[in-house]
Amino acid sequence: MSTTPKTLTLPISTSRANPTPQPMKRLTVPRIRQRKGGEPLVMLTAYTVRMAQLLDRHCDMLLVGDSLAQVIYGLPHTVAVTMEMMEAHGAAVVRGSYHAAVIVDMPFGSYEASPQQAFENAARLLKATGAAAVKVEG
Repeated sequence: MSTTPKTLTLPISTSRANPTPQPMKRLTVPRIRQRKGGEPLVMLTAYTVRMAQLLDRHCDMLLVGDSLAQVIYGLPHTVAVTMEMMEAHGAAVVRGSYHAAVIVDMPFGSYEASPQQAFENAARLLKATGAAAVKVEG
């Protein structure tokens, strides 16, 4: 019997670094704006790397929604979602996608106090995730 350890080889054609077999150019907010009134845009929600990998090639935009409170964490409402949760899931979706513009929800309480608070937290989310945009609800 051989004592040489076996090496596990994983296919990398759809790895986190290259989530689609044939890379596509990531959409940007200005490119999406240019399509206004033209071809319909497709936007779906993703919360994880794997969800992003599965949906990316079919979407123009991926939303990381604060609905992850109920969908991922089993919470009764979105009020308990933190900036840290949105940062972690937003970064995961960006890492798992190559084509779609990623938009991350600003959680409750992260922008209502003042324009300064809104800007600081939006900048924090964009820096931490690499997302193209943030979304606020009014």
